[in-house]
Amino acid sequence: MMDEPEDEIVRIPQNLPVAVSHAVKSSHRQQYAALPFRRTADGSIEIMLITSRNTRRWIIPKGWPMGNRPPHKVAAQEAEEEAGIEGRATKKALGFYHYDKMLSNGTFVRCRVDVFALEVKKQRSTWPERKHRERRWLTREDAADLAGDVELTPLIRAFVPPPKK
Repeated sequence: MMDEPEDEIVRIPQNLPVAVSHAVKSSHRQQYAALPFRRTADGSIEIMLITSRNTRRWIIPKGWPMGNRPPHKVAAQEAEEEAGIEGRATKKALGFYHYDKMLSNGTFVRCRVDVFALEVKKQRSTWPERKHRERRWLTREDAADLAGDVELTPLIRAFVPPPKK
């Protein structure tokens, strides 16, 4: 994973509540995410969510851009590192959402996350971040209800998987 960006951040005093999006600059940093899904025997789909490392909210795998690597490949790599899953991500984003990320130095940065559908073909029992995260397969509705980012919920509810190849 790449280092966190250092620009466009605001120091937030420790005694303020977490909901401080008004204190973050209006510009944003870019991230790319995978919306992992699988098709079940009855034709329905399930979505995988993982927990964030620090707050333990239910999220999807995401990360910072990686040089000149295409966004959908960044999303696929993040899914492998954070959730231990492999598959092919769509080249076109299915949508985006915003959230306020707290960096390791205690500052917040507004992030725009472009989301790519990733049909999971392989799920590993061991992966780089397995000791730091939980992962769970859920119905689309349960995943939307559990998702910890308010703007991610409508993306999950509206998700239609690409045609089977």
